[in-house]
Amino acid sequence: MSKTNGNNSITKQPVIGITMGDPAGIGPEVIIKALAEADIRRAAKFVVFGMNEQLCYAADRAEIEPFWGRHQHEKISRDYPYKVVVADYDDYSVPVWIKCPSKAAGEASMRFCLDAIDAAKAGIIDAVVTAPINKTSWKLAGARWPGHTEMLADRCKSKRKVMMFVADRLKVALATIHEPLFEVRHKFTIGCVFEPIDLLNDALKEYFGLANPRIGVAALNPHAGENGQFGDEEERIISPAISLAREVGINCAGPFSADTLFLRATQGEFDAVVAMYHDQAMIPIKLLAFDTAVNVTIGIPIIRTSPAHGTAFDITGRNLANPAGMKAAVPTAIQMARIKKAAELAGAAKT
Repeated sequence: MSKTNGNNSITKQPVIGITMGDPAGIGPEVIIKALAEADIRRAAKFVVFGMNEQLCYAADRAEIEPFWGRHQHEKISRDYPYKVVVADYDDYSVPVWIKCPSKAAGEASMRFCLDAIDAAKAGIIDAVVTAPINKTSWKLAGARWPGHTEMLADRCKSKRKVMMFVADRLKVALATIHEPLFEVRHKFTIGCVFEPIDLLNDALKEYFGLANPRIGVAALNPHAGENGQFGDEEERIISPAISLAREVGINCAGPFSADTLFLRATQGEFDAVVAMYHDQAMIPIKLLAFDTAVNVTIGIPIIRTSPAHGTAFDITGRNLANPAGMKAAVPTAIQMARIKKAAELAGAAKT
């Protein structure tokens, strides 16, 4: 496909980088199935950081004709004359019959991510969408990061980072992430509650176009502690964090009992919610949008989205993977990139 002129020029569209994830997982399949959708391809240009062999194999199994160009990954560019191009890492070898964690797959998937992050920082791509990696593969490969979020923050030199999820009408940021439930209270501080409120407020403005976001903050304990009868974290930690956020102009309220807050948010009372621990957020997220929930990393200077599912080694190569998560993550990244770009252009026009 050649470049065109005018407002529909593909050179003016957002450029979205997609990392293939673990080559032995379902990443290649869900990427191919998502990008095979004409509506998605029309909305942006795409650079897939991955291995052409695995993508071709997935396309063959799904009976999808290849629709992409191919270039060496050493020459990643914003100006490929294609709607979709694979930045091919053919110097890595992960046989298609491998369907389990491996050092080779860990090394390859880490390199896809690192190069995509660097391309986003350099402005070569406008957002990064990550297919699922396998943490065991990364560990076998000697990774110093347990997963995507930590790698992104480290590579971007971001001291603050928060995990956010988008699921239909519900947007949620997490105060604590992968902490044992009984350990949450020992790492629970005013700062760890204020930070997601602050970063969520910024993200809703910058990436979702909300001028004055309404944020509801969940309680930690049943009935929001019932004035200290069921725990005092609401009074000691959460309420002071909310007060601090209000002092800097953030429109937030709480702490509200979690058993009603998420319903109130889905009914439009709040634009987003800050949850206190992992499953407090993930139960309503996956109940509402098990297949289509999108993970967004906020607090870093680049856009990153991801499907909220794993590598699913058990169905790799069987043409059984549901691409709904990737079909949601890619348009979310496109929307975020467009809103950010429009705000930048509007700001430049005022100066």
